[in-house]
This record gives sequence, C-alpha cells and structure tokens, in this order.
Amino acid sequence: MKYKFLHTCIRVMDLEKSLKFYQEALGFKETRRKDFPESEFTLVFLSDESGMYELELTYNYNPKKSYELGNGFGHIAVSVDDLEGSREKHKKMGYKVTELMGLPGSKPKYYFITDPDGYDIEVIRA
Repeated sequence: MKYKFLHTCIRVMDLEKSLKFYQEALGFKETRRKDFPESEFTLVFLSDESGMYELELTYNYNPKKSYELGNGFGHIAVSVDDLEGSREKHKKMGYKVTELMGLPGSKPKYYFITDPDGYDIEVIRA
C-alpha cells in the first residue's frame, strides 16, 4: 500500500482575512471551495504551484470564540528561494515575524510568520 499526504486542515475565525494572508503573504491559490450552509460551514482549499498538497481552511459560520491551538500542534512549513526578501516583505505587510534563525551550529535558514488565527508558519530557505 502507498500513502501520500493530501491536506492539512486548520479552523479559521475570519475566512476573508485568512484567505488574504495565505494568498498575499505566501502566494497560495484557492483550488476549490465547498459551502455547506445547512451545516453552517465552508471549506476552502489552497495550494502552491505544484498542487501536490493542500491547506484546508475550515470556516464555521459565526464562531462564538477563538479556537485553542493546543500544545500538540507545532507549525506549518513552506520553502522560499529568497528568504531575506520574503521576511522583509512580510514585515512590510505588517505580519508578526521572527528574526532569521538556524539550528544550533548552523547558519540562519528560516523564520516564522504568524497567521491571523495565531498559527505559526515556518519559512525555510529552499
């Protein structure tokens, strides 16, 4: 048997704000959308140019309070060819970004950006 990753689902409070972040900050494209008005939720799938993996944004209509991210979730990771340029772009866009970092004993090769719901995205030099 062969398995492959298909998508990761995260719940979002403001669908339009989250779409703007993932499309403008990270260049993801909406690949499909499913509305379920009778059950009061919408699913939006985003992907990079390869289309090999998707991020599913789940928006429950009129959520009463913010979602708790929990202590088991770490982060989502993406790669970019111009790490420094990407970080500067994200800073100028007003998003929360960390300093450039590296694992102990190595050169800086990643930073984190936080999405509107508090999810961390690791941006790694390709």
